[in-house]
Amino acid sequence: MKAVRLAAPLAALATLLGADLHAQEAKTQAIDARGLKLQVPAAWKKVESASQMRAVQLKADPAEGDDYPAELVVFVFPGGAGGVDANLERWQKLFKDEKGNPPKIEKTTVTSKSGEVTRAETSGHYYPSKFPGLPAEPDRAGARLLGAILLTDDAGYFIRMVGPDKTMKKLAPEFDAMVKSLEVAK
Repeated sequence: MKAVRLAAPLAALATLLGADLHAQEAKTQAIDARGLKLQVPAAWKKVESASQMRAVQLKADPAEGDDYPAELVVFVFPGGAGGVDANLERWQKLFKDEKGNPPKIEKTTVTSKSGEVTRAETSGHYYPSKFPGLPAEPDRAGARLLGAILLTDDAGYFIRMVGPDKTMKKLAPEFDAMVKSLEVAK
């Protein structure tokens, strides 16, 4: 009799846990960026890439009080495109601190499904790169960059997400989960 009394609550608990797991999976979407698989929040919307250099381009809604969305861009370069330090320096030069100098860039190493990833972060006044043939983007005060670099024998995968400081701080845990999900297709 005791087994019967426990069976119903245990079955209900298992159903609830299974539903919660399914709900968590439904909150993300799989993205393929030229062979790099990543899991991102379902709320991040894929948009048309502004350039053929961009394997994938996504937008994430701004936090309350911010006036523009965060943008995530994935670049894939066979051969690596200069390695980690050269790209971190390039990203750092997109920003200036209050004295007009490039701000410090923080870097850590994170383990993804396909190996070690360099995760980078910096903030300040953002001056986007300008490329011929692309619409000019406005420079932005109070911006933050979250970046990730995964190098393999075949290619370098460079992920850069920029947006308002408050928005980016809110999105940082989701960005970090995405970095851990990175997997190069075999």
